[in-house]
Order: sequence, then structure tokens, then C-alpha cells
Amino acid sequence: MAENEEIRRIIDIVNESKIGMFTTVDKDGTPISRPMTVQQTADDADLWFLTDKDTSVVAELELSNKVNVSFGHGTDWVSVSGTAKTLQDTAKVKELWSQANTAFFPDGPETPGLTLIHVDSDSAEYWETPGGVASVAFRWAKARVTGKQINAGDSHVVEL
Repeated sequence: MAENEEIRRIIDIVNESKIGMFTTVDKDGTPISRPMTVQQTADDADLWFLTDKDTSVVAELELSNKVNVSFGHGTDWVSVSGTAKTLQDTAKVKELWSQANTAFFPDGPETPGLTLIHVDSDSAEYWETPGGVASVAFRWAKARVTGKQINAGDSHVVEL
């Protein structure tokens, strides 16, 4: 698969999932993950999120800006590694805003403390399982009967 096709596949998996496990590192060096909704996936697979300035994710980004965000949809998964930064930009918030965000930020795009997180994606690894869940179940059963290792799908690493 050509590199731009692989980037497109990464973007598709992210956009199909929408909610990723956003991982940072706390003050003790422990990885911490929490679900976050991606607001936008750029053409280069950079990611945009919304949060409040007083959340643990913002505090942890001040300690280390290296992050990982993983997404899964059906039998496809992607893990995006990158560098995150927080910023206040009402114009960008308005660009990304959807009515669903009102549940978290009832005052709209101008909610006090509303903070953007931009993940500059460095690389991504994605896995695809051809044939879906039924196919994996069949291959698993076959592997159990034959004693041979299961082929659960393909993995690809993409530098972004």
C-alpha cells in the first residue's frame, strides 16, 4: 500500500471510531489513559481534542508532551504516537465545534477554561483483520485444532 493510502487508512480508522484512549504519563512515570473524542483528524493524521484547562490530561502534558492515542473500530485498530500541546484559540474551537460538545461545555465555544489539545502525530501503527470477527473466530478455531499459530491480520507502521 502506498504511504498516502496508509495515512488515509489511519485517518479512516480514527474517524470511524471517534473516541480514542488518550495516554499521557503522570508525575510518577505511570502511563494514564482516558477516553477522549477526536474533534478533527487532519490530512497528515494530526489530531485535535477539546478539554478543560483543569483536567489531569492538561497537568500531565505539562510534565511530558509525548502521547499515544489508540482507536479501534470493528476489527481495525490504530495507535498514534506524537507530541501534544495545549492552546487557547477560540477561532479554532469554533471551527471544531459540534452541538455534541455542549454536553461537556454548556457555555459553547467560549466556555471559560476550554482548552484545545493538538497532537502532532509522529507515527502510527495500524492493524487490519480481513474478513471481520467471524473470520478471526474461524482462524482461531482452526489454529486450536491444527496447533499452528493464528494469522490474526496485518500490521503496518507509518511515519507521519
